[in-house]
Amino acid sequence: MPASLPPGLPIVPDNPDNGGDPDPFPMSESDFEAAVTDALDRIPPELAKTMDNVAVFIEDDYTPQPGEDPDTVLLGLYEGVPLTERDSWWDAGSLPDRITIYRKPILAICESLEDVIDEVTVTVVHEIAHHFGISDDRLHELGWG
Repeated sequence: MPASLPPGLPIVPDNPDNGGDPDPFPMSESDFEAAVTDALDRIPPELAKTMDNVAVFIEDDYTPQPGEDPDTVLLGLYEGVPLTERDSWWDAGSLPDRITIYRKPILAICESLEDVIDEVTVTVVHEIAHHFGISDDRLHELGWG
């Protein structure tokens, strides 16, 4: 990743050579999926065992919701009820929490395979941390912004 971009932030750099659109790092969908799987496999087993009712998805892009800035770009998204906010009634028919990793924005900010692996890892850790109730502010303090 370019040194000027902090990891994990929803930033897509401009590329003046093609009208401001970034040239994404070329990577197949299956190779990107393998990078996400590798990042998930690096979660310590004792921590992974405590994750409860979470599904991880890979999508090309985030679609801004009504009322959001239409130019919103995300690298990942956690949707669900953090473990710290669940009560005794939570399990009764609750759908799984959802973590989505967005392929195109990640590839757009990366210049090498190492960049992609690093950014995918940061994004996966960041979204899993939300499952455990860790806020964006705290993640930024810890360097997992």
